[in-house]
Amino acid sequence: MTATYTAKDIDVLEGLEPVRKRPGMYIGGVSSAGLHHLVWEILDNSIDEAMNGHASQITVTLHAEANSVTIADNGRGIPVDLHPRHKKPALEIILTTLHAGGKFDQKHGSYKTSGGLHGVGASVVNALSAQLTATVLRDGYEYRMVFKRGKPVGKMQRKKCSARGSGTTIFFHPDAQIFPRIVFDPAVIRERLEVASYLHRGVRIHFVNEGDGEKVTFHHEEGLVQYLAKLVKQRNVKPVHETAYALSKDANGEGKVELVLHWTESTDEHVRSYVNGIPTTSGGTHEAGLRGGLTKAVRNYIETHNLQPRGVNIASEDIREGIVAVLSVFISDPQFQGQTKDRLNNPELQAIVDGLVRQNVEHWLNHNQSIAESIVARIILAARAREASRAASASISRKSAISAGRLNLPGKLADCTSPNRSDSELFIVEGDSAGGSAKQGRDRAHQAILPLRGKVLNTEGISLSKVLDNKELSDLLTALGCGAGKDFDLSRLRYQRLILLADADSDGHHITTLLLTFLYRHVPQLIREGKVFLAVPPLYRVDIGKQTFWAADDADRDRILKQQGKSDASSKVDITRFKGLGEMNPKVLWETTLNPKTRRLLRVEIADALETDRVIEELMGKDPSARFNFIMERAEEAEELDV
Repeated sequence: MTATYTAKDIDVLEGLEPVRKRPGMYIGGVSSAGLHHLVWEILDNSIDEAMNGHASQITVTLHAEANSVTIADNGRGIPVDLHPRHKKPALEIILTTLHAGGKFDQKHGSYKTSGGLHGVGASVVNALSAQLTATVLRDGYEYRMVFKRGKPVGKMQRKKCSARGSGTTIFFHPDAQIFPRIVFDPAVIRERLEVASYLHRGVRIHFVNEGDGEKVTFHHEEGLVQYLAKLVKQRNVKPVHETAYALSKDANGEGKVELVLHWTESTDEHVRSYVNGIPTTSGGTHEAGLRGGLTKAVRNYIETHNLQPRGVNIASEDIREGIVAVLSVFISDPQFQGQTKDRLNNPELQAIVDGLVRQNVEHWLNHNQSIAESIVARIILAARAREASRAASASISRKSAISAGRLNLPGKLADCTSPNRSDSELFIVEGDSAGGSAKQGRDRAHQAILPLRGKVLNTEGISLSKVLDNKELSDLLTALGCGAGKDFDLSRLRYQRLILLADADSDGHHITTLLLTFLYRHVPQLIREGKVFLAVPPLYRVDIGKQTFWAADDADRDRILKQQGKSDASSKVDITRFKGLGEMNPKVLWETTLNPKTRRLLRVEIADALETDRVIEELMGKDPSARFNFIMERAEEAEELDV
């Protein structure tokens, strides 16, 4: 009998219910990043007041328990009068209704530029908070309204206030029903506030951490110039020219473009971009315009002054190698990719930024000949190094899986049989024993297995030529087929996914860290393109009666025992701890770790390249003091060690 499907089966989510039902659509997830996104949403509203000239002070207070936050500004204050159509205070409408705000229509003149555009930020925070309290100062009165899980607790209260001025204060406590762990990181919040003070020079931003009594004020009159100096110092790279390039221009009546730039002796490119004060970590059209304009400006200068060396082909990446830049644009109608706003999509902005950068950088080079010659010399060195790197890594790449056949592949590689790369994956497995089980349990058509012998070389600070001398890593690069360093070519990658599969113990974690260090330093494009994953094999097998459960770690094991114990307290419990993947028979390894339908994979992503670079350098570099400090700071977190 076919089940009926009628109108009564259709659910309609009203008000803020969609936010609580699917929070990931609005804040990207309920992890630590999603939790902190609540702070950014409220902070962005205060920043919008500041960037439009209505606020000069912003205070962010992290309360003692580190699970609630207050953000206050001395702006105009959220409107509190009755909305003409809805007959409710505007404060209530803004905090309880999606897509309600004063930033949609520029004709009203409330905001020339803003980061909050969708009218969902404040209401989303309200929906995901166990409690939110909004306090507004306007016209000699204090207005206060309390909400729980997005719903008002009573009506808006008004009382006469002796305090002068105006402003908005938002206190919120995230909901434990939504977030599994509610602990705000003071360092993350502090860094975001400091960056905001650089982007909006002149604004004073105060941070108060009640937990340790820290009080700090960020205020930078020179703005991006000071920010760039800090980045260059943090990255510990030597500038090629003493004075940074700075640009601040009107964007053809569409807004404003600000850029500061330094060529350094670093071998990578580091650009931090922002739109209306919001970090666009995934770039977008403004970054594309910067790269295009920069390349054209330098090429024009080289051609005009006949500086192109014979036999040297200068590529666009050679021109951009070593740059450290901050790009900040302010526009009236930014089009972001999603509510998390990490990528800008305005197509017209690429041409605007491209034109401004090309014209002004070329003018700067022509009027600063000594600086220009230093930059061009650095670019030529980068081009020569790229050619040398290509020659060094030519032996480890091949044109395609079909043309190169299997003859030059590592002997230990159990390759997949399918010629289609789009559904293939390569597992890097710890040890020959685990490799044997994986080879037997895998899907031979689509899964390749490459076992590693022992721990691989720590490649932090190691050149590519030395890396190629290491057999384990050389075999890995040969199997991937995409080359490394400047010769990397994603089109030659032989697999859709690279999956690191190591034991779920401290040794396995160390091997994974070594492999991630190698990938980040020599083939970071694989990570940026979303090709690298971590497999999550079980550490425990938990048998409760006739049921079997797999636990990835101690916390997972305890969760299973707690949940199942409530429903089946009388059954016998048997817990087995795996010493390694080699102990698993092929069938179990397939069911728990290899089968795409039942396995767990973690995609490796770079959220903050600067922070990632710093952590890898400290933990994997030659200086042991940073590792010692890291271990001592976290000694209390180590409950037990694998020995």
